[in-house]
Amino acid sequence: MCTRCERPISSTSPVSPWQLRRAFLLIAAGVAFSRPALSQVNVGNASVARNLVPADKIEAAGVQQYGQLLAQARAKNALAGDNNAQLQRLRAIAQRLIPFATPWNTRAREWKWEVNLIGSKQINAFCMPGGKIAFFTGILEQLKLSDDEVAMVMGHEMAHALREHARARMAKSAGTGAALSIGAQLLGLGQVGDLAARAGTQLITLKFSRSDETEADLVGLELAARAGYDPKASVSLWNKMATASKNQGGLSFLSTHPSGTDRIAKLEANIPKVESLYRSAKRS
Repeated sequence: MCTRCERPISSTSPVSPWQLRRAFLLIAAGVAFSRPALSQVNVGNASVARNLVPADKIEAAGVQQYGQLLAQARAKNALAGDNNAQLQRLRAIAQRLIPFATPWNTRAREWKWEVNLIGSKQINAFCMPGGKIAFFTGILEQLKLSDDEVAMVMGHEMAHALREHARARMAKSAGTGAALSIGAQLLGLGQVGDLAARAGTQLITLKFSRSDETEADLVGLELAARAGYDPKASVSLWNKMATASKNQGGLSFLSTHPSGTDRIAKLEANIPKVESLYRSAKRS
C-alpha cells in the first residue's frame, strides 16, 4: 500500500526515489551484531551488508545443499555411520564447542547442529549456514590432527557460519541491482529472485575475504579455548597445512583458506588473549 496515495502498488509499478531510500534505511536498520561483550579477541562488528540477504533463506539453502551432499556420499557408501569412531570423536568435540556459539550469533540457538564425516582423500571441512558441519577423512588422516587441532578447524568453520560470512559475501557480490530489488521486496513493491537459493550450490566452495578468514581464525580460536582446547594448536595446525601444501599441492582446504606466515603471526599474537579461558576450562 502506498502511504502517500493509499492505493495498492502492483509489481509493475515504478519505484520512486523516496521508496528506494526507505528500503535502504530498512535494510541498514538491521541490527549489526558485534563481538560478545566478554570476548577476548577483537573482531569488530559483523558486516551490515549481510542484511541484504534474509538469514533464513541462506540457512535454508545451506541445509538443502548439505542434505544433497550427504545423499551423494551415502550413495557412494562414503558417509560414516553413527558408530564410526572418527565421527564419534568429531561429534564429541562439537558438543564442547557449540555451547559457546550463541554469544556470537543469537540465531545459533535455533540451529539444528549436525556433524557428519565423509570418506574422501580431500583435506577439507566446512560448516554451512545453519550449523551443518562436515569433515572429510582426508583432513583427519593425512594431517594426523590431534583433538586440539580438530577443534581449531571446527571452530574456524563454525565461526564462518556464526559471523554469517557467506550471507555477507553473497550480498556484496549481488551488487546494487540486487539491493534495490530486495529493498523493493521488503516494501511489497514486487518480486525478487531468490538470491540465496541461486547461490546455494556455491556454499561449499565459497571463497571468503582475507578479513573474513582472519575473523574466523580468531573467533574459532576463542571458541576452542573456551571449550578447553589448547590455543597453541592453531599454530601447529597451520604449520601442518603449509607442509601438506608443499608436499601435495592444490589442497582443497587451502583453495578457500589460504595459508601464510601472516596468518600464523596473527594467531600467535592472539593466543595470549585466550590462554586464561583455556586454563579455566581445563580446571572446570
